[in-house]
Amino acid sequence: MRVEMPKLNVKEVMQREALAQARKDEWRSIYEDCYEFALPQRNLYNGYYEGKTPGKNKTQRVFDSTAVSSTKRFANRLQSGLFPPMRQWCRLEPGSAVPEEQQERAQEIFDAYNDIMFDQLRQTSFDLAMGEFLLDLCVGTAVMMITAGDEVTPIRFLAVPQYLVAIEEGAYGVVDNVYRKLRIKAEAIRKEYPDVNISTELQAAIDDKPGEELDLFDAIIFDQQTGRYHYYVIWPSKSQELVYREMESSPFIVARFSKTAGEIYGRGPLIDAIADIKTLNKTKELILKNASLSISGVFLAADDGVLNPQNIKIQPGAIIPVARNGGPQGASLAPLPRAGDFNTSQIVIQDLTMNIKKVLMDDSLPPDTMSARSATEIAQRQRELATNLGSAFGRLMTEIMIPLVSRTLYVLDRQGFIRMPLKVNGVQVKVVPVSPLAEAPKMEEVNQLISFMQIANALGPMGQTALNISEIVGYIADKMGIDMKLLNTPEEQKNLMDKMQQAMMQEQQPEMPTDETVAGALQ
Repeated sequence: MRVEMPKLNVKEVMQREALAQARKDEWRSIYEDCYEFALPQRNLYNGYYEGKTPGKNKTQRVFDSTAVSSTKRFANRLQSGLFPPMRQWCRLEPGSAVPEEQQERAQEIFDAYNDIMFDQLRQTSFDLAMGEFLLDLCVGTAVMMITAGDEVTPIRFLAVPQYLVAIEEGAYGVVDNVYRKLRIKAEAIRKEYPDVNISTELQAAIDDKPGEELDLFDAIIFDQQTGRYHYYVIWPSKSQELVYREMESSPFIVARFSKTAGEIYGRGPLIDAIADIKTLNKTKELILKNASLSISGVFLAADDGVLNPQNIKIQPGAIIPVARNGGPQGASLAPLPRAGDFNTSQIVIQDLTMNIKKVLMDDSLPPDTMSARSATEIAQRQRELATNLGSAFGRLMTEIMIPLVSRTLYVLDRQGFIRMPLKVNGVQVKVVPVSPLAEAPKMEEVNQLISFMQIANALGPMGQTALNISEIVGYIADKMGIDMKLLNTPEEQKNLMDKMQQAMMQEQQPEMPTDETVAGALQ
């Protein structure tokens, strides 16, 4: 008998949130470095959030843009390979739990639901949110929130900055509990949370300072016994619970690029490259300082009691009065020879740049801007990206695509767009990726099959008879993600083949001579 987890009080929720934030602080140093030098515009670790200083310059310590540009390119390549805009990047298929006789009907329904889902995605901020989500994933951990909307926008997607979120794992390394810092205007809290509990203090804040932002946090805590979620919105400064809900699905999608055993938070390619990024940035800083010295110069002034260095301005056309200039005692004012070897520094910069681009998978094939790219080159790019991702690709599927599709279908079901009695769990309903990155390995199989067919045709009739063309066409269409509705059924193929054979036989049958032809020949 399962015992439901009792509802936590405000103090217990705040204690759990504080503990999760304390564990998160252990990652602050390395995450802050990654955001500061590679994603400065998304950096909230520099006191921006606590200080409430919008418009703050976040690039004061960034002297090299290699990591910034390569990170954006890497995130864009992931998005175009996994979640390409304006096309369907997954299919819903019936799982093994669906009876065989119901598979065909179930597939028709799932295809319709698939179209509805992508129609809704195109009308929302999904692509924008996914782009920001993947930028955070380059650091290691990314969070997206999927909630029900209104009549205009039925479903909403929000990429939550990684800084604002603390997480806890449950069984099997799955992220179950999520704690998020948030700010909301007092006047907007009723619209954001229609079921909010309006206390005396909250009503006073709404009436007196409606435009003032309230510092809150929300928490989603999983009940291991019942499989349901407990959702809280807490006002920590007042120790008040503003919202409480029981939910069947978590609104948070948490993904880790890769994860080390014993750790909760993820490690992305930026963590692997951060040493080279900081070294390159420091090298560029020193070169710029050296270049400044080379342009303006550093001078030695004789302490002769006449020349006052404090009153000298080194500028074009300046006249500097001196007591002497040369002679056995030397010049009163002379430039200091420049130190440093620019050639050596350029070699160091080149090596560091190549290392950073290699880690961020930005060094393969010619640059996108060189010329028009062929279909073969594009396919090769996708295969290289899929190969370089390795095991990370499987984690991207299990922690992003499948939970995202499941949550989206759940919201659409609650909004009345679909009726989804089955669960997206791989047994009842399967999510099959058909994005370019997922199809890249399949294209290798297609190319191998085509090469085999060429060899079989070269062997003559014996090799050709070994090929089942009908099955081969269906196999290639499935690997390339072609909708099977576009192909003829086996019965239709058989009828067409019979008609073609009849037509060929009629063409090959000799024409029988008529009576007029015979009479003409006898004459």
